[in-house]
Formats: sequence, structure tokens, C-alpha cells
Amino acid sequence: MSTSVDTQPPQQQSLTPEKFPFTAPELMSRYVTDTGKILPRKYTHLSAKQQRAVTRTIKQSRNTLLGL
Repeated sequence: MSTSVDTQPPQQQSLTPEKFPFTAPELMSRYVTDTGKILPRKYTHLSAKQQRAVTRTIKQSRNTLLGL
């Protein structure tokens, strides 16, 4: 008897803005202008909670000198 097991690849979860790691500045580049200013909610279309998390993460990566 042959038992075949359906092995599906693990589902990749999309990261929400508040879960971006501060060690990945390439993910944060969409929320920062060319001059390094953080874009406001008006342009990012994030909720207030997500915008605060993005801002906190960007500032944290700036403080650790990750080049954002």
C-alpha cells in the first residue's frame, strides 16, 4: 500500500508594516522619501497604529546606523 502525503509548501505570511524588522531597511524604503523623511499617513495609507509602528521601526534602524 502506498501512502502519499500531500506536502504543501508552507504559506508565506505577508508582513504587516508593524511587523517589519528594523534590521531590513529595504522594506522600509517605501515609507521614506529620498531625503530620508518619513512619509505621512496621507501618502502611505496606513492606519494610525501601523504608522506609529513604522515610525518607531524607522527611528530604531536610524539609531542603529543601518542606513535608512
